[in-house]
Amino acid sequence: MSTAVDAVADLPRLVRTVLVTQLAVAAAFVVVAALYVGRMVTAGVGPAEMLTGAYDPKDLVPFGLHAANPFFWLYAVISVVYLMGTAFTVPMAVYAVAVAARDTDRLSRRIRTLLLVGAGTTTFLLLARFTPAVADMHSWWLD
Repeated sequence: MSTAVDAVADLPRLVRTVLVTQLAVAAAFVVVAALYVGRMVTAGVGPAEMLTGAYDPKDLVPFGLHAANPFFWLYAVISVVYLMGTAFTVPMAVYAVAVAARDTDRLSRRIRTLLLVGAGTTTFLLLARFTPAVADMHSWWLD
């Protein structure tokens, strides 16, 4: 057996959870950004018009918002991960950096790199939410 397989098998559960959560937060942000830009382009409007309420993100869910619709559940999961990413980004980043620094001999280089890149990416995306363009996107999604 290779050492990479041993390193993955010996990962603490919290490290795996943080890696998956970092990926999910980044993916949810990219999905929301793609929906925002896609809706803006297809409607032919600018960011100011997107905030009027005429282009509600819930209108993007095909077949309506009800529990029997699988697209609604996909929308709900993306919404929860996107919104909870704001609360979990800083603790995840602190944990990822601490574990990468503390367990350099125990973790493989790939896992340490994934932890640090995930921490940097999610922190960057959190800080981007405070820029004017992304703040408009965030307001549109919360509508």
